[in-house]
Amino acid sequence: MKPVYKRILLKLSGEGLLGNKPYGMSEEVVDALAAQIKEIADTGTEVCVVIGGGNIFRGAKDASKEMAPVVAHQVGMLATVMNALFIQNALERIGAAARVMSALNIPDVCEHYVYRKALRHLEKGRVVIFAAGTGNPFFTTDTAAALRASEMKCDVILKATQVDGVYDSDPLKNPQARKYQVIDYDTVINKQLKVMDTTAIALARENNIPVVVFAQAAEKALMKAVCGKGEFTIIKSEE
Repeated sequence: MKPVYKRILLKLSGEGLLGNKPYGMSEEVVDALAAQIKEIADTGTEVCVVIGGGNIFRGAKDASKEMAPVVAHQVGMLATVMNALFIQNALERIGAAARVMSALNIPDVCEHYVYRKALRHLEKGRVVIFAAGTGNPFFTTDTAAALRASEMKCDVILKATQVDGVYDSDPLKNPQARKYQVIDYDTVINKQLKVMDTTAIALARENNIPVVVFAQAAEKALMKAVCGKGEFTIIKSEE
């Protein structure tokens, strides 16, 4: 298989790191993801990664009534930094160069996100893992993924999920749900399909970055998605 994209942004959910655990992360899942990311990077494809933090903290959803929403979102951003560091460590253990760049300035832990420095890392063949979302409360990691993909001029956003594409309703609840092979940004927004939040989809549309939605757990799922193979839905502009 040959990659069809030169520079990608892989969006992973925090829940996707759980494996069979109720909380935290599975070492087996993290190692498997790292191996797939390295396999892609070894082809010469430049790889960016954005990871959610839902396996550790669900932001406002986990906040008690006593916690201010802004603080809850800040805790969620820190959870994404933890996940990014785990992925970086797993990559480095197998010989892949990786850098974590955080939207929050945490100099003793990782690099602060600087646009030109991130580009330089990519040009040198390093996997760049963007952490802490956009650095602002009330914006999801989906929006952060669309933002970084736009800044880095990525060819595509690859969104790993629990299902193999975008459906007209939740296929885990409705066995009659219909899958889209190709769908345009406006339809996703107008039908509120919730594969990504509206801000993220709108930003991808404005920068004409297609979004490929695929099942993370499928065999060689990432490599297949990068090569345009396997089961997925592609969100893009109307022809």
